[in-house]
Amino acid sequence: MITGELKSRIDAVWNDFWSGGISNPLEVMEQLTYLLFIKGLDEQQTRAENQAQRTGKPIIDPLFPAGTFKPDDNTVGRPYDDLRWTRFKNLAAQDMYEVVDRYVFPFMQARAADSTHATHMKGARLTIPTPALLLKAVDGLDAIPMQDRDTKGDVYEYMLSKIASAGQNGQFRTPRHIIQLMVEMTAPRPSDTICDPASGTCGFLVAAGEYIRTNHEAALLDPVQSKHFHEGMFHGYDFDNTMLRIGSMNLQLHGVQNPQIVYRDSLAQDHAGDIEGYSLVLANPPFAGSLDYESTAKDLLQVVKTKKTELLFLALFLRLLKPGGRAAVIVPDGVLFGSSNAHKELRRMLVEDHKLDGIVSLPSGVFKPYAGVSTAILLFTKTNSGGTDHVWFYDLQADGRSLDDKRTPLLPDDKLSATAELTDDEHAKNNLPDALARWRVRGTAELQRARTDESFCVPKADIAANGYDLSINRYKEIVHDDVEYEHPQVILDDLAQLEAEIQQGIQDLKTMLA
Repeated sequence: MITGELKSRIDAVWNDFWSGGISNPLEVMEQLTYLLFIKGLDEQQTRAENQAQRTGKPIIDPLFPAGTFKPDDNTVGRPYDDLRWTRFKNLAAQDMYEVVDRYVFPFMQARAADSTHATHMKGARLTIPTPALLLKAVDGLDAIPMQDRDTKGDVYEYMLSKIASAGQNGQFRTPRHIIQLMVEMTAPRPSDTICDPASGTCGFLVAAGEYIRTNHEAALLDPVQSKHFHEGMFHGYDFDNTMLRIGSMNLQLHGVQNPQIVYRDSLAQDHAGDIEGYSLVLANPPFAGSLDYESTAKDLLQVVKTKKTELLFLALFLRLLKPGGRAAVIVPDGVLFGSSNAHKELRRMLVEDHKLDGIVSLPSGVFKPYAGVSTAILLFTKTNSGGTDHVWFYDLQADGRSLDDKRTPLLPDDKLSATAELTDDEHAKNNLPDALARWRVRGTAELQRARTDESFCVPKADIAANGYDLSINRYKEIVHDDVEYEHPQVILDDLAQLEAEIQQGIQDLKTMLA
């Protein structure tokens, strides 16, 4: 959790960009990502130099070697050392701008083969319009302490939150407390291989990584497990280069060295190399779109023939998961009760061919102010052999924030997470901890819950009998308060008395007027 002072420093950097002429929040985020990448290269070189000094051994393949960097035949070369953050940050504004624009950005692109994140820097361009704004940005970032991994991650997350608060491109950010709930429910393991086929800013992958660090810290001390964590565990697809840069930087600042974040239109390519490649899928894919059959991956159309993106993504998840793999994904409510053949067939497959574990119905305001659509979290396990006995439902009414466009927190920060300890009164404002606790006993105590409760289980036979309708309203029962009424004769006598009083009132009024 970052302090108010740190937030103020970040706000100041952000405001400098806006007042300096860059009003698109994604462009601000992209330029900050470039600068943080450059700063990170310098920090990496400094660590290598310190280690070389301690051990007396030379640096193997230094990031900033001795000699001169020459971006092209027409540009005068400049010592590599001049391209380091700790050097150019002390230059005058005009000199700094020239070094960063003519040398640092071309150098960044030249390093594009070093890691997944560096690869996404290949198309990097400096769009900061003036030397004065670049100086403010460099000074502002330099003043923000980002020495440890937790602070780096928190700072970047706070910057990302400003994309949403700016009122644009909020579709790229799933609320972090909803992501946390989904990650806690799926409980990632050190052996997992995790995929988000619509990764955006990589919020799901970051949260899964933090869960592993918190709950399986000892496993990461093993060299094999550590290598898997840094290079093989996290996979994300996106077809927006800006998102690839931002998402991979997000993971890097959260301590994942080389995640596999790649350019891919998930629905428009065959997935032969990824079929049954992942043990966990976490995603919030795009809703309400449609594709032509010609532009849709043929392997997905073999699962279900439809043009609707939300259904195609479900088919994709089933293709990507290995047997025994599990998923927690957000879907629009229409997926749960849609009447088309494709809707019904996908639901039938989840229930009959795999194991549908649970459905969390979310309040319609969760994605405001960007969308008011009602959604749900779908939790399932790929088995290829059935396994659904009961489906667990939870009717989540409150997520700790107001459900209007402002999304104002209703509780203190430490009470807004999915793992917070809450009183009964606080539970009424944040159902996430209760949903998580009940999910964990869905196979025992939850089986005894009545369908009038917030959560309950429904046998597979009931779901099949309802045409595989998965809408919670199909199964939830409403409690009607018992009301005791007076005997009819008592009511008639009361009405007669009332009528007599009215008539007497009218007669008294006439007497007064006479």
